[in-house]
Amino acid sequence: MVSGTLFQCRKNSWPPEEYVSRATLQLLDDDSAAPPQQAWRRRLNGHAKFLKEFTVTFTEAIKMVRLGLRLWSYVREEASYGRKAPIDPFTKESTKPSASQGVPLGGMGSGSISRGFRGEFRHWQILPGLCDASPVMANQFSIFVSRDGGAKNYASVLAPGGHEDLGKPSDQGISSWGWNLSGQHSSYHALFPRAWTIYDGEPDPELKVSCRQISPFIPHNYRDSSLPTAVFVYTLVNTGKERAKVSLLLTWANSIGGVSHLSGDHVNEPFITAKDNPPVTFAIAACETQNVNVTVQPWFGLSEGDSVTARDVWLNMTRDGEFDRENFGTGQSMPSSPGETPCAAVSASVWVEPHGTSTVAFAVAWCSPRVKFLKGSSYYRRYTKYFGTSEKAAKELVHYALTNYKKWEEDIEKWQSPILMDPKLPEWYKFTLFNELYFLVAGGTVWIDTPLTSENSRHYQHHLGNDENTNINITAAEFNPKDSAVVELMKSSYVGRDGMVSENGENGHPLKDDAGVALKELHCPAAFVEPYYDTDDVGRFLYLEGVEYIMWCTYDVHFYASFALLNLFPKIELSIQREFAKAVLSEDGRKVRFLAEGNYGIRKVRGAVPHDLGTHDPWNEMNAYNIHDTSQWKDLNPKFVLQVYRDFTATGDMSFGVDVWPSVRAAMEYMEQFDRDKDGLIENDGFPDQTYDTWTVHGVSAYCGCLWIAALQAAAAMAFQIGDKEFAEICKAKFLKAKYAFESKLWNGSYFSYDSGSSSNSGSIQADQLAGQWYTASSGLPNLFDDHKIRCALQKILDFNVLKIRGGRMGAVNGMHPNGKVDDTCMQSREIWTGVTYAVAATMILAGMEDQAFTTAEGIFTAGWSDEGYGYWFQTPEAWTTDGHFRSLIYMRPLAIWGMQWALSRPRAILEAPKINIMDRIENSPVGLRSLLHHHEPGVRKIGSRKKCFGSSALHCAC
Repeated sequence: MVSGTLFQCRKNSWPPEEYVSRATLQLLDDDSAAPPQQAWRRRLNGHAKFLKEFTVTFTEAIKMVRLGLRLWSYVREEASYGRKAPIDPFTKESTKPSASQGVPLGGMGSGSISRGFRGEFRHWQILPGLCDASPVMANQFSIFVSRDGGAKNYASVLAPGGHEDLGKPSDQGISSWGWNLSGQHSSYHALFPRAWTIYDGEPDPELKVSCRQISPFIPHNYRDSSLPTAVFVYTLVNTGKERAKVSLLLTWANSIGGVSHLSGDHVNEPFITAKDNPPVTFAIAACETQNVNVTVQPWFGLSEGDSVTARDVWLNMTRDGEFDRENFGTGQSMPSSPGETPCAAVSASVWVEPHGTSTVAFAVAWCSPRVKFLKGSSYYRRYTKYFGTSEKAAKELVHYALTNYKKWEEDIEKWQSPILMDPKLPEWYKFTLFNELYFLVAGGTVWIDTPLTSENSRHYQHHLGNDENTNINITAAEFNPKDSAVVELMKSSYVGRDGMVSENGENGHPLKDDAGVALKELHCPAAFVEPYYDTDDVGRFLYLEGVEYIMWCTYDVHFYASFALLNLFPKIELSIQREFAKAVLSEDGRKVRFLAEGNYGIRKVRGAVPHDLGTHDPWNEMNAYNIHDTSQWKDLNPKFVLQVYRDFTATGDMSFGVDVWPSVRAAMEYMEQFDRDKDGLIENDGFPDQTYDTWTVHGVSAYCGCLWIAALQAAAAMAFQIGDKEFAEICKAKFLKAKYAFESKLWNGSYFSYDSGSSSNSGSIQADQLAGQWYTASSGLPNLFDDHKIRCALQKILDFNVLKIRGGRMGAVNGMHPNGKVDDTCMQSREIWTGVTYAVAATMILAGMEDQAFTTAEGIFTAGWSDEGYGYWFQTPEAWTTDGHFRSLIYMRPLAIWGMQWALSRPRAILEAPKINIMDRIENSPVGLRSLLHHHEPGVRKIGSRKKCFGSSALHCAC
């Protein structure tokens, strides 16, 4: 349980002076070495407590027993094919989740490695859909300090000791190293995509050390933001009277996490790259300058029988502060044997004068150019467009990182400064806003280089998917701790004067350095087809719903998270919407069993927006989610229309609007089948047919009904602007009719009831009841209801769903009875959803209730990110219960905090939209509304088989 202070005190500021002495901050004030004024902070000796996972109640378990049995059977069936089921609540990670996370490394879509706030490299996601949370403890920075006269010598790993994975101190492995850092005077400061670790006089009291971690996450930069690399800049300040020799050591295991280092056939090789050469290939580096001397240890092991052990490396560095320079000429190591852990090390040494300052830069990159999904399709990652497809491109990546990181920092500071300097914003909001973006790196993102619309992209994809030589044949057994046999993964590690590389590639062309030395001869697959590159092409982008829910671009959740992409990478956001627009007009007739009821249906129905883009063969096999038949869900199609209209309006991209319009119209027409009483309003069908997929809805619902009337208005507005005036009139008529029905059936004087049924929770106060109004206001459209009703409902949510839960210090509970008791109808009604809370806060901002908005959202910060909270930093879950137990860590929906920022700073295209009601601009045709409403028969039959232009369009079509 959390301490009582969580609900009794409120902290408004976290100045760096509370963690680092003022004198040290002044010494580090140059060259960005000092941590920023606004950042999330922890001391390195902070306890990384274990996190508590939610459990279902007995009543909930009884209700879900049949679903559980079917899901168990499905999980086992997928495992028999070597695949992981998209949802698997039965298999738990070998590493128990803890409050240890920090800012992840790298850009988007090329695999990621997270780094805990205490310095460990963990949460390895190099391969798509696979995440190993356990830290690789051999991957460390260490420091060795000796001063003139030799009286004072210090040697320590730059991470607190005592980790359970270190082993016995007497062995030849990493436990023999000096784990001497207490962390009491060291602190971590996170402001994504950068982080600072300050060693304020430890291990050497007269040496101040700053390590600045920088990753290339740069809004609107679609090149560098795709790079799998990160830079570590060490600033060393000597406050003593003697000159100090400082050696920094980076050690790295040849591993992609878990037990992959034990599989055998790993090779290490040293290399030297000439200064000022054009970018070549790379992965992990230390820069040699006039003052910095770089040496390497190309290979060492962690076992007693190894020719060079971890203990030998430590003793050598303690004695000499560097390695033998002849190591550069040792050549490639012998392939490792199964059970061995091949490691390498790079050292950078510098003399720091009394009261002087020196800087040493390291970099890390990983090169996995090809993405292989388990059901056959292969693609090149986005960064290969710029750095080539060789597995050895890592050297070039790191060289580029070391020569460009200062420009990255300038761009990052230019982006972040206006928000950080805004005095109207709470401090917790400023750094939480940026830190929640961690998910776009650590959320299993995949960014490939295939053009979105090129005809030959289909040939490109087909070619990869059918080339037998490109198959990796990854199976679950390859990552099973009991079976370390990895069949076709070649893992190799390099060390060089400019740094050290750790690469993990599949079978491919021989990898060669500048001198043409092949790393390992393997059979060469057939050449990939080079696709055509459009100047505006940003490739194709995937991100997971969560690391526990392995489905790509889950659309009902993207509805909340998409504000982050629209704010920062709008071309990626438009590309995702184009993917779903194409999917609306497609059909996949393969049979699927839906596990909730055990019935069968087809995988994808024409006209229905898919739940997701798939798991094991994204884009080609959509709707990996199989709990319910999502073609019957009532929120997906309206969410598609609302997102498309918002993006169309915000970007002003008319070509996008014309391209996706047939899908928008098809999505709206598909929904007519759910308006069974012809009042213009869709009805839910007595099962959880929306994003709250355990929370049953009867009749008209506040959530889906509000989304629907918002979609009607957005579709009418978009139709008018595109030139489809007839459909605009149809949507207008339905909107007016549906709005009246919605308010008549659900408005009870202070809020909109959960649904129009007669169940025990029909009168519940749903936190998300105004989701449609959120998007309406975000898109510059007129409010759906009068201001009084909107503000009254939001105040009700604040008073009940927020403030009645631990004084408002946890966020907004999804459901609350009007008597002030939490709605415990089901698991989800009693949960607090982090992303929904942010969405409610955004709706409040748009309604002129900023104080209430920040009060609501601060509960997520307090419970998830603060010192007194539950420890969910950089792994924000989908939900927690009122006692703080989580469900689904590292989840997409919390990116909705960028919906708050959108509301605070809407773009000019939204703010300068015509203030008159768009509905008043749509004239009814002489035939009358009644004939318009019955002009088309409802159903899927009227959906076109392909995109078509319309004669009434205001635009010229070139089809």
